[in-house]
Amino acid sequence: MSIEAPVQVHKRLIVQIQGYDLRGADEYYQMFQREYARTCELYGLRGKVADAKHDPKRFRTRWDVTTQGDGWTVDTRYMFLDWQDIIAADLIRPTWWKIVQMYRTIGVSALNGALWRRLRASWRFTLFAIHPLLLITVWILLGSFVGVLCKNLLTLLRAPELVTNLVGAITGVGIFGSLLWLTEPVTGLLGRCDEAATTDELTNRKRKDIEKRLDGFAGELADAVRNSDAGEVVVVGHGFGAILAIDVMGRALIRDPQLGEHGARVALLTLGASLPVIGFDPEAKWFRSRLRQLAGESQIDWVDYQSRDDLMNFCPYDPVEGNDIFLEADERKSPQVVAVSFRDLWKQGNSGGRRLRVARRHYQFLSANERVGAAYDYYLICCGPLDLATRATQPEAAIAAGMGKNTPQPSTATIA
Repeated sequence: MSIEAPVQVHKRLIVQIQGYDLRGADEYYQMFQREYARTCELYGLRGKVADAKHDPKRFRTRWDVTTQGDGWTVDTRYMFLDWQDIIAADLIRPTWWKIVQMYRTIGVSALNGALWRRLRASWRFTLFAIHPLLLITVWILLGSFVGVLCKNLLTLLRAPELVTNLVGAITGVGIFGSLLWLTEPVTGLLGRCDEAATTDELTNRKRKDIEKRLDGFAGELADAVRNSDAGEVVVVGHGFGAILAIDVMGRALIRDPQLGEHGARVALLTLGASLPVIGFDPEAKWFRSRLRQLAGESQIDWVDYQSRDDLMNFCPYDPVEGNDIFLEADERKSPQVVAVSFRDLWKQGNSGGRRLRVARRHYQFLSANERVGAAYDYYLICCGPLDLATRATQPEAAIAAGMGKNTPQPSTATIA
């Protein structure tokens, strides 16, 4: 990916693919309103966010944004594609099934080598990924210990064997269940078990409901690009959503091989991605084919932002060669990999307390910056005057655009 001069955008379409997230479109809209207002205040911009419009039949929510800066105006349409109904159905699966699936998926990944590859690529991410299994194992051992203790105590009291066995089993299961229930609001263990099970099903193409939804998203994307009068269309995937955004982009290109060559320029933006979760699995040949497909597409500007400050992504990591895909220099067009330091985005002195807040750091990719002077800014990517390729390849131009005459004048952001 290369450009010779900064490209100014007047109209932009953002298409975000939801990740495996308990929050739906309403929560993302509220987060956008809040963080966008903070961005306007930081840079002294004038902006307005219109009401969100839901289209449940097409599983999308849209809202329009108008942003004005020093000598520029950008109209942005933000389209959020969700599969919250599918995720909600996952969450009501039996607890015992979720736990069994967590053990099974991690066991299979250890046997086929994917787990050890992830460990070599990022030991921090891998330990974070398997910590639900470790905690559940600890709860099981503690429950078993207390259950055996109660059984032995009753045996000393000469209780009937049937009673001692029954009380010991009930006590052990009760202690395990209590530990799991009491710690769930903090640890989110069962949600992590659901995500692990769904990731395994997606890897092996066993979820027809998700496949159908992603195919529908690809149709939405192809139609949106074809019918949009925007100068730039940016497809966004954050975390697990990056995996889905890559798949949706590949499906859209199959539907329309000229996608990005006519009308709006098309870009793919992956943020805090965890691609090896699927990419390292021997059964995920389809996903590695998607990566190869997009890496060679000259009409798609793919930018991958990653950060060592985010425990839930792989950094440093090459999304292509890291998955054993090796292309000649003239064949590989993207992605442009950009490392971000969150300390450049936060006010001085604010980073220390956030190091233990793993989810907060992961969502920094979708949050407002706290200081000017950083090339990465999600809300300027969505609503600013420069196209994504310029921001990625010419960080000086991106910084200059964010430090115009307006900064730091009072903002007039309006939330509908």
